Amino acid sequence: MFNQDQKRAFIAVLLSGIVLFGWQYYFAQKAPAPAAVTTQPVATTTDLKEQPKTENPATLSAGTAAAATPAAPITIQAFTLKRDQYEFTLTNDLTVTDMKNPNSVFDFKSLTDSPAPLKLQVVTDYGATDLLFQMEQQGPNKIVGTNQNFGVTFEAFIKENGRVHVKLSSPKEFKYRLIFDARPMKSDSGQIRHFSVLTKDVKTIEVSKDKENDGNVNWMGTDYNFHLFAFVFPKETPARYKTTEAGQMLVEIPNASKEFSGDLVFTKKNYDELIALGDNLKLAVDFGFFAILAVPMLRALQFIYKFIPNYGLAIILVTILIRLITFPLQYKSFKSMKKMQTIQPELAKIKEKYKDEPQKMQKETMDLFKKAGANPLSGCLPLLLQMPFFFAIYRVLYSAVELVGAPFYGWIHDLSLHDPFYVLPLLMAGAMFAQQKMTPTTTMDPTQAKIMLFMPVIFAFIMKGLPAGLVLYIFVSTTVGIFQQMIVYKMAD
Repeated sequence: MFNQDQKRAFIAVLLSGIVLFGWQYYFAQKAPAPAAVTTQPVATTTDLKEQPKTENPATLSAGTAAAATPAAPITIQAFTLKRDQYEFTLTNDLTVTDMKNPNSVFDFKSLTDSPAPLKLQVVTDYGATDLLFQMEQQGPNKIVGTNQNFGVTFEAFIKENGRVHVKLSSPKEFKYRLIFDARPMKSDSGQIRHFSVLTKDVKTIEVSKDKENDGNVNWMGTDYNFHLFAFVFPKETPARYKTTEAGQMLVEIPNASKEFSGDLVFTKKNYDELIALGDNLKLAVDFGFFAILAVPMLRALQFIYKFIPNYGLAIILVTILIRLITFPLQYKSFKSMKKMQTIQPELAKIKEKYKDEPQKMQKETMDLFKKAGANPLSGCLPLLLQMPFFFAIYRVLYSAVELVGAPFYGWIHDLSLHDPFYVLPLLMAGAMFAQQKMTPTTTMDPTQAKIMLFMPVIFAFIMKGLPAGLVLYIFVSTTVGIFQQMIVYKMAD
């Protein structure tokens, strides 16, 4: 039934089992009964979870009683501060779990989609370590705590403007680490969740991207969907930060100190409120390279909204205002286009007559331009001078939190989200097609003409997922441009 090799294997396994169980029964030391575990009393709060202490007893001073007998574990608990309509919740291992701000549109947890958006750690000779504190809540707006192993004290309270001040103090100098945590996400309006760091300027790193840098940091945090959660240092602080594919930003403070403090901010990115919070938090609103033009445009939107409380109408009026301001530049461009339109028949004849003689065709074409006083490039400069205005208003409408939750009319209930029925992108494509038909071209190549006909469709496809307020601006701007072009052409006739 068994061959010789199988018999040998069976006997070897059997003998090994006999030896193993015999040793365990007669010689192995019996495990002692488990010691009773006690829990230190803490303030009455809601238990979140229980975990062992991560502090290493070897880091304690030699010869102390604590080093000989480790302290009993402390239950992980949550504590909530309240002031007016502001709230702040953290656990006694210094993990921030929740914040509330009356100006926010979305809740704090949706900003990061993480159960631990920020954790503070102490860095010892053995590496970064979670600190567990014996916490005491002194009224609704103050928490104090002590970690006896490291001699570190903690306090936190909410300031009048909603900033949460936290401070760690100790007789011994320590280094500290911050861990921001978030999940990668892209909103319906095209907003991408990212980490922001203000050094000389604001650097943004998409969550889950692997990056590493250092510098003197003013503030840093998580930014998503028109909201910001940030840790603000009391002054420029040297820091090394590294983002990981796991969605964390690890921030090392290399200089040891006896005190580490800062303010936590959770707020909707309203430009004026960020200015009031100070510390250049206003730079969290990215107006791009043309911020010097973008801010006045934002002020114009806000001013009109005071009298006409509809941001859709405000966008239309600001767009018309921009078109009127830039009309002198557009006039030169349209006038040049009209001259080009006038000589189109003659250009067609030259191209047909000299189609086999490119050099002769070029010479005759240039002579025709000179004779008619037309310059195919003369319309480009005015258009280039207008571009800063258009890029600035683009950045305002893409970044402005004022559009969040702001309805227009009919099916558009939120100008910060895309048009759910894609009506505005289609109207925009139609307006671009009409303007394209009015604009003369120096080429009659059929292939290029067909490609140009598809450009409005391609542009509409690109814009379909962008905020409705932005698409509304482009549609209105294109439509007003058509009427201006018609007026200039009629004046030229």
